[in-house]
Amino acid sequence: MNAPTSTTLDDPLRAALDGPQSHLAVRHGSAVRYHPDVAPFLAPPRDAAEWDDAAVLAGPGGVVIVRSAAPLEVPSTWTLERELPGVQMVLPDEVPAPVAGDAGVVRLGDPDVDEMLALVGRTKPGPFARRTHELGLYLGIRDPLVGLAAMAGERMHPPGACEISAVCTDPAMRGHGLATQLVFAVAAGIRTRGETPFLHAAADNTTAIRLYSQLGFQLRARPSFTAVRAPQENS
Repeated sequence: MNAPTSTTLDDPLRAALDGPQSHLAVRHGSAVRYHPDVAPFLAPPRDAAEWDDAAVLAGPGGVVIVRSAAPLEVPSTWTLERELPGVQMVLPDEVPAPVAGDAGVVRLGDPDVDEMLALVGRTKPGPFARRTHELGLYLGIRDPLVGLAAMAGERMHPPGACEISAVCTDPAMRGHGLATQLVFAVAAGIRTRGETPFLHAAADNTTAIRLYSQLGFQLRARPSFTAVRAPQENS
């Protein structure tokens, strides 16, 4: 098992963009973020100079999301749009690998993007853009009436670990265990690579946290997700 270091999971985005997902990174100076068409996430700036670099990446008045291990200190030239307390949960090595059923599970890709975006629009699992599926494996389950009824996939991929994300089920299809099936399938794939599955959830999403706890995930940290707006040009 290629276990991640504690530091890696404290700042998984920077570790991912400096490592396995460097091909999806956009950089200016010491600041780094995902390509805007992939995801709005920016690695937490470490000093004033890096905030200045981040402003170039965000663009004048642009909004980015920073996942930070502690509440984010935002410079006065930036605008704090929203701060969302979260939890980070990890599936420990000692927890048996989940058994993934494959009934009806399909791999999603470029031809499915419109359906994926429509499902995201109905369920609001978090940021998801047209190229988000390029971050890793995405799996779904279809229904004859609903179409794409549920999906889950991979997002941040630091060395030795991989985040499960975009877990969502159409409201008409909830209560049938589809999300559980897909989380198991994605986690099993991560484990097969010798990596540690982890995920994030809003701290107030007690339903999701309870489900993940039942699946064996354990609370590791309580990070914050902060949407911030860059300074306007010439301000």
